[in-house]
Amino acid sequence: MLKKVDEKISVVSKRDYLEVNTPQDSEESCRLVEAILTSTPGVASVASTFHMSLDSLENVLSHALNLFTERLRGKTFAVRCKRAGKHSFTSMDVERVIGAGLNQQTEAAGVNLTKPDVTVRLEIREQDVFIVDELMKGLGGFPLGTQDGVLSLISGGFDSAVSSYLSIRRGLLTHYCFFNLGGHEHEIAVKEVALYLWMRYGASHRVKFISVPFEAVVSEIISKVDNSQMGVVLKRMMLRVASRLAADLNIDALVTGEAVAQVSSQTLTNLAVIDGVSETLVLRPLIMSEKQDIIDLAKKIGTEEFSAVIPEYCGVISVRPTTKARLHRIEREEERFDFSILEAAITETISSRIDQLLDSEKKASIELLEVESVPEQAIVIDIRHPDEEERSPLILPASEIKKIPFFKLNTAFESTSLEKDAQYLLYCDKGMMSRLHASYLVDKGFLNVGVYRPG
Repeated sequence: MLKKVDEKISVVSKRDYLEVNTPQDSEESCRLVEAILTSTPGVASVASTFHMSLDSLENVLSHALNLFTERLRGKTFAVRCKRAGKHSFTSMDVERVIGAGLNQQTEAAGVNLTKPDVTVRLEIREQDVFIVDELMKGLGGFPLGTQDGVLSLISGGFDSAVSSYLSIRRGLLTHYCFFNLGGHEHEIAVKEVALYLWMRYGASHRVKFISVPFEAVVSEIISKVDNSQMGVVLKRMMLRVASRLAADLNIDALVTGEAVAQVSSQTLTNLAVIDGVSETLVLRPLIMSEKQDIIDLAKKIGTEEFSAVIPEYCGVISVRPTTKARLHRIEREEERFDFSILEAAITETISSRIDQLLDSEKKASIELLEVESVPEQAIVIDIRHPDEEERSPLILPASEIKKIPFFKLNTAFESTSLEKDAQYLLYCDKGMMSRLHASYLVDKGFLNVGVYRPG
């Protein structure tokens, strides 16, 4: 992943940590490296450090003064040292020498070993000294691929996006299964969420995105199943299909975003009846979570803003949905269901590698414009998530740039905020999201849209 930032970056495996050496000193390059490391499952923490050879503690103090003099002004501090190897001094000796020097030669408010305002961290490993400039929290969990694969049922909403993220963070190779209840526009919106999760947290491994056409199944349920039982029957149909798809991929578990009693189909009784239709293990990372906690985590991981604008395609709406489903009653309702319709949905399922989602999209009637340099008068629209845009701003001195995140793009084009006669070029880091959206907009009739892919 780091080679995409700079081919000269090296990663050295040590006993209990990874040492990443970056040849570039530019702030932008460092921030990109930090963003990748703190978004990689299995990384507990990331320390940005100043590396030097150990010749004397006085030299270590000199470099510590350069880094911390301004930060310690008016603040209390403590020095913490971790040491490995044979030395003529102890870790406490280092803390005393560096601490005394910083206290005497800076305008610090003094030493506080219990609750310091600033912690000066040092690591000495044999003859190498690392002075920690910044300590960042990582995702934790396990590295992707160290655990088994799972198939995540994703609708694009808060719950399924967060549950997918949690399975990725745990090191589970997370594939996506989408049941299309709302047509092409719904599918585009869900692909956005899956692409975002994969690109930010799981791009080190290739996974599948599976789309199952389920509108005919919903129609059959509405016409054949009693109103109060429709929600449970729909979930059982989804679980039947997901279990078969998982088996085809040699996947032993499904992931869903369900939480106890969040909606009528998610009572314990109903979940037990739903699970009874399949022997496949169903993992529910959010099962005991509060809705607001789920939304807060969605905001933290970057999915909240576009999950908020995805319509809820619940498929069936029961007037008085059952919260106490009985298996014999559900099975009697399903006897009226034409299962050939479910088989047809499985047959028409489309499975794509997630990095090739555009290839599974309906081809636009006009060839998609892609350029490496911006033509005169063209306007570039930076569609990246605000976090990505802030880390690595797009700079084109000779061209006009608009910042419209991809989750607001459709609204912007359908409103009067953009000039209809102007040429717009969509931009994102990898070109995948911009091509997906450009293809969709051209297909909807906005022929003045293309893609800017520098290099």
